[in-house]
Amino acid sequence: MFLSIIVPLYNEGSNILPVLRSISQVRFPAYLEKYEVIVVDDKSTDESFERVSEFIKDKPFIRLVCHEQNMGKGMAVHTGISHALGDVFLIQDADLELIPNDIPRLLDAMHSLNIGFVNGSRYLPGVVRPLSSFKRYLANRLFTFLTSVLINVKITDMACGYKLVQRDLYQHINLKEKRFGFEAELIIKAMRIKKNNIAEVPVQYFPRNQGEGKKFKNIDGLKILWTIFKYGFLRLN
Repeated sequence: MFLSIIVPLYNEGSNILPVLRSISQVRFPAYLEKYEVIVVDDKSTDESFERVSEFIKDKPFIRLVCHEQNMGKGMAVHTGISHALGDVFLIQDADLELIPNDIPRLLDAMHSLNIGFVNGSRYLPGVVRPLSSFKRYLANRLFTFLTSVLINVKITDMACGYKLVQRDLYQHINLKEKRFGFEAELIIKAMRIKKNNIAEVPVQYFPRNQGEGKKFKNIDGLKILWTIFKYGFLRLN
């Protein structure tokens, strides 16, 4: 297994280096032959690009790609995968809400179950987590419920940033969403191909609010709802 870790980056100058250091310290399972990290800077206006550029000078396994204009998290993931060499792709957020120590758990699920898609869950039991916003929790539960009904697969956390997907599966999915809605689109379209091809594993979660740099806004929730309706109910491609 060759793992490509895609890190969408936008104005996370204080968090991105701890994330990259944490990835380099992960004890990956023995069956993982190789891994790479592709950071996609989505036209940050802080010092994110400069800090990563300096950090990776002696780290050939980390590559940095930069958008010429801000295009959204979904587009940053598309760009990262287009540069990836691995046969498995993992999305790793740059904000330290999800920590790289959970990556082996995701890999083990894919490896042992021989499936194409693993979704992280911030709500499955087995992990002690700080409490998070109740309003965001309710919104995510609604989105997750609707997605589960439309794909006829019970999931618990549609919006979790941790998504692990095999290249063979990804290549059959035509993703169009450029911003936060791409998580819903990815799950819905992947499950159309093969319903029993997904597993969920519990992950740690350290939530932050907008005052601490949280980028997700209320309008983004409405856009996600529309995404679920488009690809789940209308079944657009």
